[in-house]
Amino acid sequence: MPPIHTFRAKSMALAGACTLALTGCTMGGPIASAGTPITQAEAQQGAEADPQIKAEFGGAMTGPQANYVVSVGQNIAVQSGLATSQGAFKVTLLNSSVNNAFAIPGGYVYVTRQLVGLMNNEAELAAVLGHEVGHVAARHSARRQQNAQNNALLGVLGQVLSGVLFGNSALGQLGQQISSTVPQLATLKYSRSQELEADRLGVQYLNSAGYDPRAMSTLLNSLAQQNSLDAQLQGRDARMPEWASTHPDPASRVQNALQLAGPNAAGVINRDTFLSRIDGIVYGDDPEQGVIEGDRFIHPKLGLTFTAPDGFYMVNGTQAVSINGNSGQAQLSTGAYNGNMDSYIRQVFQAIGGSEQTLAPQSINRTTVNGLPAAVGTARVTSGGNQVDVVVFAYEFSNNRAFHFAAVTAAGQTGVFSPMFNSMRKISASEAAAVTPRMVDVVTVSSGDTVQSLSRRMAYQDAQEARFRVLNGLSSGESLRAGQKVKIVVRASN
Repeated sequence: MPPIHTFRAKSMALAGACTLALTGCTMGGPIASAGTPITQAEAQQGAEADPQIKAEFGGAMTGPQANYVVSVGQNIAVQSGLATSQGAFKVTLLNSSVNNAFAIPGGYVYVTRQLVGLMNNEAELAAVLGHEVGHVAARHSARRQQNAQNNALLGVLGQVLSGVLFGNSALGQLGQQISSTVPQLATLKYSRSQELEADRLGVQYLNSAGYDPRAMSTLLNSLAQQNSLDAQLQGRDARMPEWASTHPDPASRVQNALQLAGPNAAGVINRDTFLSRIDGIVYGDDPEQGVIEGDRFIHPKLGLTFTAPDGFYMVNGTQAVSINGNSGQAQLSTGAYNGNMDSYIRQVFQAIGGSEQTLAPQSINRTTVNGLPAAVGTARVTSGGNQVDVVVFAYEFSNNRAFHFAAVTAAGQTGVFSPMFNSMRKISASEAAAVTPRMVDVVTVSSGDTVQSLSRRMAYQDAQEARFRVLNGLSSGESLRAGQKVKIVVRASN
């Protein structure tokens, strides 16, 4: 089905090729750990997957910030020995609000703006990208691809149906598809030994490029702290965010990364250069892709809003909005609509079932929600000896546009989503215009500034100090000094 979000590339003024100032670093210097060069087959595989990956993760960003990331990424990637020219590597800054980074065969390297915003120096950016290139240099993805071919990948509602509620049950296999294998390989899990090997290679690349290799450990620590804060704010167990979920347990790897760096570790970090280059980067959800504000989701471009049920948290992605909780899971998405609501709902059920299993609603009932024509289809399915309910609740926004929730709960528990289903509505032009993005604002600490005073400038209603400390890699008792550059998150002006 078409994604709920449509990415429109922002017209950011290009400032020409951004030349990276790597004081003390070796631009295209000695190779740390020579890998087997990129093959023609790998180059072709990467070229075919690249457009799909960009579309799946919000699209490629352009402009000075993207150019800077490209420069750092190409410099660290060439240390791998996969190619002798920096230009052989295609590095992309993705417009995504999840903490994620990955690389695929053929010299394609990706990092999200959200993860870049969490970083505090250039060495950390190089560490993340070096780690990802290490996976490619060690050909880890070849083993993952074989596993993926032996085990069908999740489809439209796969993540909902195979989530924490139902584990690897039969229902969890509904909707499995083989299509789009390469993009999905980008976020499949590596083994722990593969992760440690990529850490080791990443640290070697840092050393070769002249960076402080301890940056790997500080970045992993920031990821662990961010994950813990997210879990606290969402009222859930500390499960991994996207990058951490494919790179298990970053907290346990911090000390290992320090040991890899060694007791005499040294090198540049380029903190001030990094902060000046990412100043103004979008942080959190992009209104072009919809915004989560507390328990409310609002999409100014699509003109809709809804509220998640109590006890549930949302994750905004480029393909769908996921609503997660202990008693059920759901996603909001859209699909092709020809004005026939019954046909639309049956199409969604069919997509959930995929090619391997027939899934159809056992009933479809019409209703109206906040002036919107709506219909709900339900089906009860036996899964692993237990009965579960699948619900598709669809809304007609126009003669050729509909949106739907696809939800799954234990049998008889679909009422948990009723408040959310009934909260869907169109928004006014003034409501849409009021939605503005958040962005990173780099400021210099003045005499008299404190963590507490600067935290109050964070564009959030809750956990301002905790957010500020995690964003800047500050421990619980760490203070600021005059002249220091720090990041705060502010609202962009209209």
